[in-house]
Amino acid sequence: MPKVLLAEDDPMMVSLLETLLAIEGFEVVVLPEKEDLLENARCINPDAILLDVHFGAQNGIELLRLIRQEPDLQAVRVIMASGIDKSEECLAIGADGFLLKPYMPDDLLRKLRP
Repeated sequence: MPKVLLAEDDPMMVSLLETLLAIEGFEVVVLPEKEDLLENARCINPDAILLDVHFGAQNGIELLRLIRQEPDLQAVRVIMASGIDKSEECLAIGADGFLLKPYMPDDLLRKLRP
């Protein structure tokens, strides 16, 4: 079962994504916004990370840069999401995909499945 680390700070979005991804056969681990993303990703060893560009007080783009510098996390797919189109910036830094909110569930699933 593929594992997704969900770094999203909107409780309604978290609930919807947890349900959708579980129905689609993913194991979902929700990262509380005050937790360290890199430390959790190393421990959890997800297949993919769904990362909000504005993850609470944290900057998702900076977190993406840090993820891409970690040898242990190089193979992890990172899908970025935001209500503002930051696709070029995210993809240039190394995101495997970008979703502009609100997005359709099928778009998310296509990006999560390699």
